[in-house]
Amino acid sequence: MHAPRILLIAAIGTGFLAGCATKPPPTRAEIHQQSGLLTNLVLTKPWKAAPVSTNGIQDDWLGSFNDAQLAALVAEAMTNNPDLRIAAMRVEQAAQYVRLAKAALRPAVNLFGTGGLNMGGGDVSSALQGISLGASWEPDLWGRMRYGRNAAQATYASTQADFEFSRQSLAATTAKSWFTAVETGLQLEIAEEMVQSARQLVSLAETRRRVGSGNEQEIALARAALANYEDAAKQVRFAYDQSLRALELLIGRYPGAELETRRDLVTLPGPVPAGLPLEMLERRPDLVAAERRVAAAFHRVGEAKAARLPRLILNANVAAIDSDILQLKEDFDNPTGGAGAKLIAPIYQGGALKTQVEIRTLEQKQAVAEYARMALRALGDVENSLAAARSLDERQSFLEQAVTENRRALEFTKTSYRIGQSDMRAVQQQQLSHHESRLALLRVQSERLAQRVNLHLALGGSFESPSASPASVTMK
Repeated sequence: MHAPRILLIAAIGTGFLAGCATKPPPTRAEIHQQSGLLTNLVLTKPWKAAPVSTNGIQDDWLGSFNDAQLAALVAEAMTNNPDLRIAAMRVEQAAQYVRLAKAALRPAVNLFGTGGLNMGGGDVSSALQGISLGASWEPDLWGRMRYGRNAAQATYASTQADFEFSRQSLAATTAKSWFTAVETGLQLEIAEEMVQSARQLVSLAETRRRVGSGNEQEIALARAALANYEDAAKQVRFAYDQSLRALELLIGRYPGAELETRRDLVTLPGPVPAGLPLEMLERRPDLVAAERRVAAAFHRVGEAKAARLPRLILNANVAAIDSDILQLKEDFDNPTGGAGAKLIAPIYQGGALKTQVEIRTLEQKQAVAEYARMALRALGDVENSLAAARSLDERQSFLEQAVTENRRALEFTKTSYRIGQSDMRAVQQQQLSHHESRLALLRVQSERLAQRVNLHLALGGSFESPSASPASVTMK
């Protein structure tokens, strides 16, 4: 049988072998089983930290705050934040690695040319002129290259999911930074009110001394309190400017502390449906990314195992060669061509190929363990957010009552001071109690908003509406 026929039969046979399917990676349920989540945890019952609706998790949590300025800041952050741009470049790089892995499955075609003048040197090849067109192709006999392609695709999918989680995290961080800036601005207003009240007490103390019902000690106490309040106001001003700079850096602006904040905190939206723990694990982009990393590790194991098996490389070429100096054989015809095959069978590599399989297997086990770690942390995130929200709800009702009662007590104390029934110290102490209760209430109100954002992020709900969100990566 002629060599070309042998090569043709070999090519057909290897083509059938190359069509053998690779093994699929473990499913989500199998990953849960391997990681011990289904064995040790009950994921189909409601959350425990607080009573919450088990209806499906909702998207567009940003719109639920009904704050147009916040929505604009988040949109600006999505466009200008440098960390997010870096994450986007990682996605693009992963996409190129997929293209590179696919290219290994296709034939390679190369054009080679040579020519020159023989000037009496020792290199006679410079007297040859010619051109050669060659093609080579390695049939993927055992799926080694397809496993590599699948691993690259799974890595690309995990990078996409990581990028989506980066977007969700950036939106959450921007929202919380905005609430902090608004809170600090309101703290500054309270601090300035405290300064103004202290000045009024200084004036009142001076008036009492003039009419003979006060003394220098009361004036000294009032002036000392004024100085302390002014110092506190300066500190709050600095904190306010710092919060603005942090927010401006986050959204990609120059940190000039020039951002205008609103004069009140937004109203906390209504209750959030939280679904079930299992639904959260299936939805959160960072856990989807962890699943895809398990799939990539699985394919790398298959790639390493296939690398221990023989490889076959087919090649063919056609060429035209001539020379003005050298005489070619009489039976040499231009153009000429040929085809062949090369078999590479690893026999002994010092244990390197077997060790590579073991390394890839350990990496897959590590990816499964990493998924379990992230899943447990995600469950803790939700439970902690629910518990914090429940505690803050209860605290707010207490602090609202404290503010009301402290305000009444302050008015009574001021009246007593005017008619001489109490001294300056009593007024100052009550005034301080009143403002401290206002600040405590403000902190709790701001923290409730921040915890609401934390809950949305922990549950995996998107800050955008489903129609506006980019295509998400999911694992079936």
